Amino acid sequence: MEAPRYYLTTPIYYVNDVPHIGHAYTTLACDVLARFMRLDGCDVLFLTGTDEHGQKVEKAAETLKMEPQAFTDKVSKNFRDLLPFMNISNDDFIRTTEARHKVAAQAIWRRLMQNGHIYLDKYSGWYSVRDEAYFAENELIDGKAPTGAPVEWVEEPSYFFDLSKWQTKLLEFYDENPNFIAPASRRNEVISFVSSGLRDLSISRTSFNWGIAVPDDEKHIMYVWLDALTNYITATGFPDEQETLYKKFWPASLHMVGKDILRFHAVYWPAFLLAAGLEPPKRVFAHGWWTNEGQKISKSLGNVIDPIELVEKYGLDQVRYFLLREVPFGNDGDFSKNSMINRINSDLSNDLGNLCQRVLSFVQKNCDASIPQNNGFSKDDERLIAQVYGVLPSLRADFNSQSFNVALERIWSIVSASNKYIDEQAPWKLRKTEPERMQTVLFTLLETIRCIGILLQPIMPASANEILNQLTIDPSDRSYSALNEEHCLQSGAKLQQPNPIFPRFDEKT
Repeated sequence: MEAPRYYLTTPIYYVNDVPHIGHAYTTLACDVLARFMRLDGCDVLFLTGTDEHGQKVEKAAETLKMEPQAFTDKVSKNFRDLLPFMNISNDDFIRTTEARHKVAAQAIWRRLMQNGHIYLDKYSGWYSVRDEAYFAENELIDGKAPTGAPVEWVEEPSYFFDLSKWQTKLLEFYDENPNFIAPASRRNEVISFVSSGLRDLSISRTSFNWGIAVPDDEKHIMYVWLDALTNYITATGFPDEQETLYKKFWPASLHMVGKDILRFHAVYWPAFLLAAGLEPPKRVFAHGWWTNEGQKISKSLGNVIDPIELVEKYGLDQVRYFLLREVPFGNDGDFSKNSMINRINSDLSNDLGNLCQRVLSFVQKNCDASIPQNNGFSKDDERLIAQVYGVLPSLRADFNSQSFNVALERIWSIVSASNKYIDEQAPWKLRKTEPERMQTVLFTLLETIRCIGILLQPIMPASANEILNQLTIDPSDRSYSALNEEHCLQSGAKLQQPNPIFPRFDEKT
């Protein structure tokens, strides 16, 4: 039987700056989802990359007295280097300056032109270089874009996309595909925006040169968002619709984006695709923004969070866990040092780390460092084992709805149940009074820890693998298909010397 297919993407990150916590957050969420889907038997394509064209990049390069290509080569590398540092498992990394992307972007343009959805006119209006977006007069706030970015009045010849004709079709599409935009609050925003009326969209510029030329009219550069959004199908081999990856993975299962670029992904992108005779993606999820100790993050305040510094201070898996556990995904979240330390010391060190260390150390000393015998489960044992064997369907629903914090709460309820179980069963007492019962209790705990280790691989891959290594679980038995009795621990198998997996964080040391 053919494996289900899952194609997910991060937004491609704009190369006018260095990566920050927002970039790391989006990419991490996609990585966790990609790892979950692979472990659950899916054939996954996970794409990230960099958006390298546009006036903003041209200006940034000019400021540094660099050629745009040399500038983008340098800055794109910062984003690429972040991936192995954060243990991101992407399958492809795309740059919009690549030849394959130019071919795809121009192919989309030609299809839109051939289908009668592009016309030449003159653009007069407000444009934000920072947002690479056009704004109507009534959208400006105190003379600025809604994001606070400055705007400039632009008058130039421009090709237009007939977006105004797509209002009804888009609303019908949203109605027929209720899961297309998430979370629900963002879906409501988009429907409200489209319902209020759409204007035709300027999709070319003549006032700068750094971008993809419009086919058959090289005085015009393609609007950076039409160029950038096309990356998602470039990576599948488009415009060759017979290409294996395109046939296999398009339409995309999920575009993960920040809430600030939802309009481009949930309005412009499906309209472009429908107009080009192509299928829109299945889902767009817009997550929230982070603040830092209650303050909005900005360069001027000097409180930008560097993901590399964060990982170097607290640990990679600790940061991965915190970012996805602390806040319901989709909401805005606040990063605080105290919250981070509390998650490390309470959830990871006290709850999970202590559970593993207590059980494995006790087995090391009292069971000849081997998996003990299962001498027959009691109802208490069965209850705990059933909880960990039966959690996967709920986790699937959580991950499919991008409810990462709910999934982690669900797994931690098993961790808590295991800690309660060990205290109630007290194997240190059973050692003298009922040694056979002690062995069953320890077997139950080790089997539960095995399953917890397997379940946690998407979130904390290195730490989960360390748990599984200490149980000497074969790498071929670590997928979700092993979360059952058939793959349970074998009595008598030797265990490694246990080592603490989550040390407590001490600010002083």
